[in-house]
Amino acid sequence: MLCHLARSLGQRELSGHVYDVNCCKFLPSGMVVISGGMDAQVKVWSCEDGSCPVTFKGHKGGILDLAAVDRGRNVVSCSRDGTARLWDCGKSACLAVVADCGSPINGCCVGVAENSINLGAPEEPTSDREIGTQDKLLLLAREDKKLQGIGLQSRQPIFAFDGSDAFNCCTFLSSVYVLAGTQDGNIYKLDVRCLRTPVQIIHRSGAPVHSLLPFREGFVVSQGDGGCFILQQDMDHIIELTGPDVDPVYKAAAWEKSIFTCSRDGLVRKYQLSDL
Repeated sequence: MLCHLARSLGQRELSGHVYDVNCCKFLPSGMVVISGGMDAQVKVWSCEDGSCPVTFKGHKGGILDLAAVDRGRNVVSCSRDGTARLWDCGKSACLAVVADCGSPINGCCVGVAENSINLGAPEEPTSDREIGTQDKLLLLAREDKKLQGIGLQSRQPIFAFDGSDAFNCCTFLSSVYVLAGTQDGNIYKLDVRCLRTPVQIIHRSGAPVHSLLPFREGFVVSQGDGGCFILQQDMDHIIELTGPDVDPVYKAAAWEKSIFTCSRDGLVRKYQLSDL
């Protein structure tokens, strides 16, 4: 369902997935939405008229997360089938299977890596339809307790970090610092240049960490016990986002000074924040 927040234009249903929809994201233009479902399909939607001009097929399991590359001409999907795929939105084609892990990939994120990080070199020439992948690091949050980093253009594994439980989500804080959340409630802050020891492990409850969202000078965490909070990077200031009680908060999103959350209780909540 698509809602316009600035104008009171009501809601628009984006119908087309056969089973549950697990994830959705706006592409950078703000006029296109991508979604992934348990029907193993990735769909591209127009916000203007609600049409679905493009459907990506190729995964053999449900889509669990999506990430845009650069301006969104390419997108990455990850799936219960253990693969991450790179897609060309313009040609409706799969450009590459970037990773085949043999374990479900619960979350993915694409970010620019610092120049000092060696992302490897492609073994084969890349397609001219591949746009903006050359300096990108792909993070994969895996069910087998591994957080993996892959050179998006090279397809080469860069690192694999072992966690305490299945990784559910991951995100970039900067070109060197990343966050990843696990099923047993741990949040790992890592420096991808040196993974021997985490920079920090944050643990507020044993509930699964469902989403991590960079926000201003910190990040938003949502968990399976209804907890949702903003943690400043100095770690000494926490803002609790209340409301869901014990229902899991699956995802958080931000726009300007507002944070939106979705929960199992069927509500989307909007939190208006002053300057932090």
